[in-house]
Parts: sequence; structure tokens; C-alpha cells
Amino acid sequence: MEAPNKDQKYTMEGSREMGFLKNFIANPQIEVGDYTYYHDFEDAANFEKKNVKYLFDFNQDKLIIGKFCMIAAEVNFIMGGAAHLTDAISTYPFAVFGKSWSNAMEGKSYPQKGNIEIGNDVWIGFGATIMAGVKIGNGAIIGAKSVVVKDVPAYTIVGGNPAKEIKKRFSDKEIENLQRVEWWNWPAEKLSKHVHKLTDRSVEEIVNVGEER
Repeated sequence: MEAPNKDQKYTMEGSREMGFLKNFIANPQIEVGDYTYYHDFEDAANFEKKNVKYLFDFNQDKLIIGKFCMIAAEVNFIMGGAAHLTDAISTYPFAVFGKSWSNAMEGKSYPQKGNIEIGNDVWIGFGATIMAGVKIGNGAIIGAKSVVVKDVPAYTIVGGNPAKEIKKRFSDKEIENLQRVEWWNWPAEKLSKHVHKLTDRSVEEIVNVGEER
């Protein structure tokens, strides 16, 4: 059984709108797993320029996205470079503009929010915004136009501004089992053989396949 080629860029014949994202990434501060795709109404190659905001090398924060994620058009990842002081008299970034203002931050530092980390099999809906430092668990769903300002547990659906939990996709025990078998790490041949089970509802079947010797 032959799986789709994870190393190809565009995934729709005759169209540049959708592609496997890792094959477009040049910035070492962005890491993307196999088969994660991004849709853009113009060109999937636009991702770094259009969707990742305020990612500066002096900040050293990263955008880390797992395997088999689905990222819709106009999703924004707001990285730590957007942070300003919030516990000072002014939030204005005086030092950025140099001259006599260059020492405004002497002995101080801007807030560090940390990496944005997206798990595996995460669906991020159209126009959602993910803020710096947020971690989204495996199998989560982020509703369209949501603004995610805090961590999202695995297999949880969230929506709104700020995003709030709508419901869990499975029971706690089922989520625990899915996390344990990590289907996204199966070899391509095994995945292809059982891919029809991944579009069913039976967690038990997936767990049984995952535990096969």
C-alpha cells in the first residue's frame, strides 16, 4: 500500500492552494511534522509571510506544529516578538528606535511568552488566532475565528474570543488510550492498511491496532 508522498509540496492537482506545510518552511524557528497541510486562497507557499507574525530571531521562540494537522486559511500565529511591557508606566518600545532612546531597556527585558506548540492531528479553523506561549494538545479542534490565549487540552473543541471549551471529543479514558497509541507515529504501511478505521468512531479498534505486536 502506497501512502501519499509526504515530501511533495502541493497536494491538489492543478492548484497551489493546499500543500504539505513542512516542504515550504525555510525559517529554522518553525518546525512542522509530516502530512500537516495548510490551505491558502492564493498559494500555500505564503504561510511564513502571511500567517506567522512577529517571529524574530533575537527572541529565539519557536512555532512547533506536529503531524497530520489541518491549518485553514487566514490562521494567525502571534509570536513572542509582539510582546510589550505591561508593568511599566508606558508600553511603548522606545529602545527599538535607537538614538538617545537606545538605553531605555538597560537592565530590563521584554516579556518572554515561549513557544507556540501544536500537537498532532489538530484542526485549526479559518481565521483563528493562536497567541504566543499557547500549547494545543493532540486531536484538538480550534473553531473558526477563535482567539486562543491559553492552553487547549488534547481532543478538546474550543471556540470564541477568548476561546473556551465547547466539549471533549471523547471520554477521558478514550483520550488516554489515543494518546498512548500515537497513531500519527505509525509506519506508513501500517497507517495505510488501517486508515479506514481512523475515519470511524471506534477508539477501541484503533487502540487494538496500535497494540498489535
